[in-house]
Amino acid sequence: MSEPRLWAIVGATGTGKSDLALDLAEALRARGNPAEIVNADAMQLYRGMDIGTAKLPVADRRGIPHHLFDVREVDQDAAVAWYQPVAREAVGAIHRRGGDAILVGGSGLYVSSVVYEFHFPPRDPEIRAGLEAELESHGLDVLLDRLRSADPAAAAKVDPRNSRRVIRALEVLAQGSSTHGASLPEKPVLWQQRTRLIGLHVERSQLVSRLDDRVERMWEAGILTEVAALRQMGLERGATASRAIGYAQALGQLDGTLTAAEAIAETQALTRRYARRQVSWFKRYPDLEWWDAPADVGALLAE
Repeated sequence: MSEPRLWAIVGATGTGKSDLALDLAEALRARGNPAEIVNADAMQLYRGMDIGTAKLPVADRRGIPHHLFDVREVDQDAAVAWYQPVAREAVGAIHRRGGDAILVGGSGLYVSSVVYEFHFPPRDPEIRAGLEAELESHGLDVLLDRLRSADPAAAAKVDPRNSRRVIRALEVLAQGSSTHGASLPEKPVLWQQRTRLIGLHVERSQLVSRLDDRVERMWEAGILTEVAALRQMGLERGATASRAIGYAQALGQLDGTLTAAEAIAETQALTRRYARRQVSWFKRYPDLEWWDAPADVGALLAE
């Protein structure tokens, strides 16, 4: 019997990654391979963030074990440096049980931290606290300008709207590193040799329509009620969860700074932009196989 494999099913949001992971796990288990699924979606780590993340309900998981869903509270951080060892341990445990591990999600940095040899610079709470105080008093643009001056290459890789990433880059630079460590290595090396990377592709116009419809369904399904409950659990204290696409806009609607139409439109625009960034990230994976969605599992396993 061959050694267990690590699969990674990646791609833009809304391309059907969860469905393919389930189909693949079922097909493998039918062959006697006790495959299990590991989450690589940063926001699906959070307990209670269900509607806005399109999290698969437990009842729809076909009895297949799922790992790293609902493992963080909304007021907790879920940085990738925390995620990497936890996810790798989940993969290792599945392999020790004799099954393939199927990593599924669209959070590029989280996927990369598991699939590739990826090392993170240490943290310095004192430096971080000082940078966070500067952010509060002077705003993000000041910190972003400093990063661009100190390390233009790192600045070009950081989302300029993501204060956490900007602060992290400056924190690492302050410790003497020449890079913030939050990008795919120039020559990525697989963590495990028996790894297969599957990317799902949906034609752009079709994907845009699908994503816009999904956002409207989020509001119809009651995301405002979900967010109101999460607010009571400390959503706005969470550095990661409170900025999730859809959740920030729902908070704005609850506060009266956005109308329902504005909240939906803003969420749709940000979701489309995020999908583009996801595709750009995964295109850099040298060993990725692109499959048109929905991919046929039989054909996938035949290769």
